Amino acid sequence: MAEIKEPPQISSDGDLRTSLNALSAIAATINSVHDPQRLLETVLETAMQTLDAERGFIFLEDEEADTGFAVKAQQNFSQDELDGVVEGSGEGSGSVVRSVLATGEPVVLYEASTDERFGSTESVVLQHIQSIAAVPLRLKARQIGVIYLDSVSKRGRFTRESLPFLQAFANQAAIALENATFVQSLRDENRRLRTEVQRAHGFDGIIGQSKRMRDVFDTVGRVLDTDASVLLSGESGTGKEVVARAIHYNGHRSAKPFVAIFCGSLPDDLLESELFGHKRGAFTGAVADKKGLFETADGGTVFLDEVGDLSPKLQTALLRVLQEGEIKRVGETGVRKVDVRIVSATNKDLKAEITERAFREDLFYRLNTIDIELPPLRQRRDDIPLLAAHFLDKFATGTRAHLRGFTPESLDALKRYRWPGNVRELENAIERAAVMARGELIDTVDLRLPDHGAVASLDPDMPMKEVERRHVTHSLEHHDGNISETARALGVSRRWLHYRLKEWNEEDNPD
Repeated sequence: MAEIKEPPQISSDGDLRTSLNALSAIAATINSVHDPQRLLETVLETAMQTLDAERGFIFLEDEEADTGFAVKAQQNFSQDELDGVVEGSGEGSGSVVRSVLATGEPVVLYEASTDERFGSTESVVLQHIQSIAAVPLRLKARQIGVIYLDSVSKRGRFTRESLPFLQAFANQAAIALENATFVQSLRDENRRLRTEVQRAHGFDGIIGQSKRMRDVFDTVGRVLDTDASVLLSGESGTGKEVVARAIHYNGHRSAKPFVAIFCGSLPDDLLESELFGHKRGAFTGAVADKKGLFETADGGTVFLDEVGDLSPKLQTALLRVLQEGEIKRVGETGVRKVDVRIVSATNKDLKAEITERAFREDLFYRLNTIDIELPPLRQRRDDIPLLAAHFLDKFATGTRAHLRGFTPESLDALKRYRWPGNVRELENAIERAAVMARGELIDTVDLRLPDHGAVASLDPDMPMKEVERRHVTHSLEHHDGNISETARALGVSRRWLHYRLKEWNEEDNPD
């Protein structure tokens, strides 16, 4: 809830200066809140604090309510007490709230029990209400609700002299509510449109509309209803598990389990037990038979993250699953049949691993029936604003619901940064910015991006030959001198890259 900056209380004499000070403080508070529900709660708390009320509620139009109105915010009422005050019964002429709605005129009762119209209503008698103030909420000529305040311990809490303030406050509140509702409708429409973009350009959780990502979506769409093994390659943080889940949950195995395991996080023996299960007594601590992940996922999908980290022994066991659909629990001699689809992921160059005899070639070709390469974020910079907006929607909730976007400068900074941690790093950056932001728009200061991650700017008059050299050199440094990875990232051949490096070296060392 927005912080209320202690508006001055309105005394019974209705001092004009105090009223103006209170209205100024209230305006500063409620006009800073753009979530309709938070605004209603802030308006009610501010009104109660300013007029020293003990209880209160806001009764607002609601198309879904039977009567067309409903309580939207309240303090210090039970449900039975609310019903009694709103509806009213007894010898009086109905409730104060219904009277204000019907006539559009405010009601202020200095001593409620002696009032001719409302003194004998059931709520006043049974709840021992001493004084009441209720003012209409209007937008232009339309009556949209009522602010109701009362006191049950002290008479004379509200006076006729308080009316000018109450009415001015109600007018402010109604306008602020209209603005907040409008902002919320824009936000909802914005999210709806983003959802439509997502449906048009990808699967749930995969955000992007760049050429590289459209290629990914096209391939994913083609493999959904097959059982072909899929190998997802790309740098850490590019969203490989998100794509694996999309393949499973949009395919014909979606009703069965999706099981994911990170192959580089466990010792070899423990990983074998996790994947294939074990027999009771197979090793110290094996106190009962255990089903492995392949059995758990029977009929569904197993996602092997960083499959390149598997030991030779586990590579052989995995090959048996792919070729024969069989697993063997640790400590057992018999085999068990399983029906699983395997989606694997790696950030290693498995072909280079094969050359170095660290990875089985036959396993590689079994895993690599379909290869989907996920581009790093620096190669799909046009997707960064869309991703940033998606993550802001995720984090702009609760006390951060007022956040509604980014300044142009912050979006430019996001697009210039190199994102070595890719989409995962971007998500963390937006979450951090949502926590640090003070205004409605996230600025560059809120992002707190490292300076060393920015793409170096180039002199607009720099010759193309020098631009090419700097860009290639920067990419080579980023890939730790790996020629194959640099060539793939730049979209050139290794031969071309070797030729350029040799040419530049000869220029630097003419002798």
